[in-house]
Amino acid sequence: MTSKELAQDLIEFLHQSSTAYQAVEIIKEQLKEAGYRELKGSEQWSLKEGDKVYYIKNDSSIFAADLGKETFKNGFRLIGSHSDSPSFRIKPNSEMRSEGFVKLNTEVYGGPILNTWFDRPLSVAGRVALKSDHVMEPIIKMVDLEKPILYIPNPAIHMNREVNKGIELNRQTQVLPVIALEETESKERIFHQLVAQKLGVDAADILDYELYLYETAKGELVGLNEEFISSKRMDNLSMAHASLKALIETEGSGIRVAAVYDNEEVGSKTKQGAGSPTLANFMERLVYALGGNRDQYLESLEKSFMISADLAHAVHPNFPEFADPTNRPRMNGGPVIKVAANQSYTSDAHSTAVFINLCEKAKVPYQIFVNRSDKSGGSTIGPISSTMLPIPSVDIGNAVLGMHSIREMGGVDDHKFVYEVFKVFYGI
Repeated sequence: MTSKELAQDLIEFLHQSSTAYQAVEIIKEQLKEAGYRELKGSEQWSLKEGDKVYYIKNDSSIFAADLGKETFKNGFRLIGSHSDSPSFRIKPNSEMRSEGFVKLNTEVYGGPILNTWFDRPLSVAGRVALKSDHVMEPIIKMVDLEKPILYIPNPAIHMNREVNKGIELNRQTQVLPVIALEETESKERIFHQLVAQKLGVDAADILDYELYLYETAKGELVGLNEEFISSKRMDNLSMAHASLKALIETEGSGIRVAAVYDNEEVGSKTKQGAGSPTLANFMERLVYALGGNRDQYLESLEKSFMISADLAHAVHPNFPEFADPTNRPRMNGGPVIKVAANQSYTSDAHSTAVFINLCEKAKVPYQIFVNRSDKSGGSTIGPISSTMLPIPSVDIGNAVLGMHSIREMGGVDDHKFVYEVFKVFYGI
């Protein structure tokens, strides 16, 4: 597969993965097609070498494992990423009427660049909980309205002359999406009815929902030579795409795992996030299901390695002063190893050396990212996962521009580079 073909495959994946819930649904189908079977947490597991399995938590995190030969000899080979992106979550009792319009009340999720959400066709997706015959087991349905039914309009410059000098946006009043004109015959809870209609259920059966806004426009290749990818939700589904594709397409020894967590953008402190013991429990149960014991699990950890794969910052052509003076990643320059003295990234001399070796074996260039010393950067699932799994870990990612914008820009060659490195890692 060429770099552009792989990039187009990524764009299609991103377009279908409107939220973390839809992303996990797509990943699950791809794994099933590749011969993976689902493990249920409430059931006893019995496994053997050669099995390919996956486990889902909360409908929004997924953990896939290929149990290769000599399962305990080489430990675990893990690549971690996350399924969520900054967005707006629709609040309960969301409909608001103002100046002849119907708006939806929303809450900001994560750290989006708010002004990039203005003046774009938007839709809604996520999951809905419905009434059932069992009080403890509501019916859960995934939903994607697909149509561009929402819009967050900018005020005209004639009424907001200072807009280009920088305006702080009020998250409660100024970034609410419009859904319709208010008519005298408008039904109450029209959004509620819309969701019910899409699902083919009675609106009275909807107990709750977790629904998020997303941009309906599909990503595309841009640039004079189509060297860039422009799309929603590249952070961080692009790394999930590369890791899962590499896992499916590679044979190797030991237990090879692709972990796609949820809620990284809001701190990971959920049962489906990197701050939970979910991945560690999954790995331990794999060892027991293969006939191993606690000691063998702990011994396997000593031989394991994790790549925490999230995106990184390219030097911006219009804001070059934001980058470190000597470590200046560029797009299509290869995977970026992220380093921080305050341990907001897990990379250390040992794990960095391992990743450099992987890049050289894959014949792929690599780069280094360090924040300017007078700026505080972000973090990833790496340090949080390390509190649950004491194994060597390196934080890496592809260099992008516009991180946390509604549309981010990455490099076509970079996606192929990181995919090739992941294949080498899983093939060891």
